[in-house]
Amino acid sequence: MPAHPSLLRRLLFWVPAVLLAAALVLQLWFAAWLAWYRTHPPLETAFMARELDRLQADNAAARLQYTWVDYERISVHLKRAALAAEDSRFMEHGGIDWDGVRHALERNRAAGDTVAGGSTISQQLARNLFLSPRRSWPRKAQEAAITLMLEQILDKRRILELYLNVAEFGEGIFGAEAAAQHFFGKPAAALTALEAADLAARLPRPRYYHQHGRTDWLLQYRQIILARMDQVAPP
Repeated sequence: MPAHPSLLRRLLFWVPAVLLAAALVLQLWFAAWLAWYRTHPPLETAFMARELDRLQADNAAARLQYTWVDYERISVHLKRAALAAEDSRFMEHGGIDWDGVRHALERNRAAGDTVAGGSTISQQLARNLFLSPRRSWPRKAQEAAITLMLEQILDKRRILELYLNVAEFGEGIFGAEAAAQHFFGKPAAALTALEAADLAARLPRPRYYHQHGRTDWLLQYRQIILARMDQVAPP
């Protein structure tokens, strides 16, 4: 039996309204967590949870390497290296670097494939904290919304501090302290410029370089980052 016209009208009104309300509640939930992260370190991120599940599928005893350290206990060399490698305009943009996005789209169009990304450190942090690495337009839209909130709620120093503490540097290795201890046997505060560039060069493909070691490309990219480090200034 066909639905009554008045019922259809009510559904056409209430279904979008409910979906909009749910979307708003979700954004408020993200904003509340970002406000919490102004003064509290994350105990776990979405990326950490996914990686732990993956590792424990093969070994139930697997654990992540993750130790929070404050901004002052991270080498300035690593701060510079991360900016030089991932987001040289970090101090200039409001979370999304539109020039970087345009440049990445042009490179991808010319190559006929995805060979460059335009994500800023703020976008990467939003993704690491709350989302998944899967590529989709809804995820990108949510990432952009979180990024804009993140830039309003947190200052640049805190954003970089969070990023360097939760970024993935290898299989099960998250954050500057765990990476410095794992790869160089020293705290993040003691990293040299070359060691910092080495860690930053791993950021695009941390698990790959963990498995394959210092490939020719990683060594070349490390030198590129090293040469660029004096051109950026961390907050």
